[in-house]
Amino acid sequence: MENLLFETENISGEYKTVEEAVNVHKDAPLPARLRPTTFDEYAGQLHLLDKGRLLRRAIDADRFASIILHGPPGTGKTTLSELIASATDSAFVRLSGVSSTVADIRKEIGYAVQRKSFANRRTIIFIDEIHRFNKAQQDVLLPDIENGNIRFIGATTHNPNFYIIGPLLSRSLVFKLEPLSIEEITALLKRAVEGDIGFDKTYKIDVADDAYKFLATSSEGDARKALNALEIAVTTTEQAKGVIQITLEVAEESIQQKSILYGDDGHFDTASAFIKSMRGSDPDAALYWLAKMLHAGEDIRFIARRIVIFASEDIGNADPRAITLAVNAMQAVEMIGMPEARIILGQAVTYCATAPKSNASYVGINAALSDIKEERVQPVPKHLRDAHYAGAKKMGHGEGYIYPHGEKGDFAVQNYMGVAKKYYSPTDSGYESKIKERIAFWDSLRNND
Repeated sequence: MENLLFETENISGEYKTVEEAVNVHKDAPLPARLRPTTFDEYAGQLHLLDKGRLLRRAIDADRFASIILHGPPGTGKTTLSELIASATDSAFVRLSGVSSTVADIRKEIGYAVQRKSFANRRTIIFIDEIHRFNKAQQDVLLPDIENGNIRFIGATTHNPNFYIIGPLLSRSLVFKLEPLSIEEITALLKRAVEGDIGFDKTYKIDVADDAYKFLATSSEGDARKALNALEIAVTTTEQAKGVIQITLEVAEESIQQKSILYGDDGHFDTASAFIKSMRGSDPDAALYWLAKMLHAGEDIRFIARRIVIFASEDIGNADPRAITLAVNAMQAVEMIGMPEARIILGQAVTYCATAPKSNASYVGINAALSDIKEERVQPVPKHLRDAHYAGAKKMGHGEGYIYPHGEKGDFAVQNYMGVAKKYYSPTDSGYESKIKERIAFWDSLRNND
């Protein structure tokens, strides 16, 4: 029965058993030929797979129902899922969040139930790019995960908190895979060159150290990209006296342009680092993160808006010119566009990063809003109410109001809120220190009145 079940499993050849996954054809791409069959061969992710780590304990104990793996491309999500199936002696069924349907899911769940009944073997349903499934498609999995008909592993390059439904997240162990280090990718590349399953051994391959370093660095932690680039370099380079020489120049041609990991996580994390670098008064770091966003194709209007918000929230009155410069920069990049907009953004970023900082205005408006929401709203004092309409004076509106411009120093001592509250507390930074002195002087006049 088990053989019959496997023979009938085929949706466009999109998924396979673990046995099929590791027995790849010699003409398969290099990353597939080099796919590990044991955890000892698996590259990276020691924070998940070292002895004693939660994921490794769950695999070794064979105690898990649902796992979600998320991380950048080429970090080994699919390979890890196949190794988990192999280590737990589970059938492995692969579906795609791009092309699979609810009918496909139900069909595979049906096979899993039969397999469990007739062969006493569990099934791992692996869904690549699970973030592409809508809520209804994800909901289909829940009952059978709950009752143990299937085990589920989902893989995504996106933050699962934004794309995976709450009930599925709550039933899952969630693990983030990190980009591979330069050393880990270099080791993979050398294994491909020096090992038995990488390239045809009828000729010798000589890879320069700086070529290894370039491929490992330019791949940005993506093992698949590094291996594909190595394969292109090897298969398109002519032999010289029985040797294929992979120099730095050959390696550079194999990766024509360095790509940046910049999915949803990259977008939010890089924007966060960008803002925090300006807030920390580090113009070099701020320019670096700006450059990363620009290289990755980030919307320059998004960047400009963030600078405007920063100029008010984090600089404020410590340098009132910052908001003007930021708004002007936002308008300029809208009119000019790339590539020249990078110059305008660079000027705005360096100005904001090196400006004196104060969030006193930001703190003040938030405190005032909190009081409005949580406390009884104060009535407008009668002397401040509008007195410019018929009948206003009869109600006492405007009575006793002192016009500040008629007083010495254009300042009048009077109550403007009805209660004593302090929301704005200027700092000693930049121009705000002068504002602080001015407010202290006015407070002294009020206290002496």
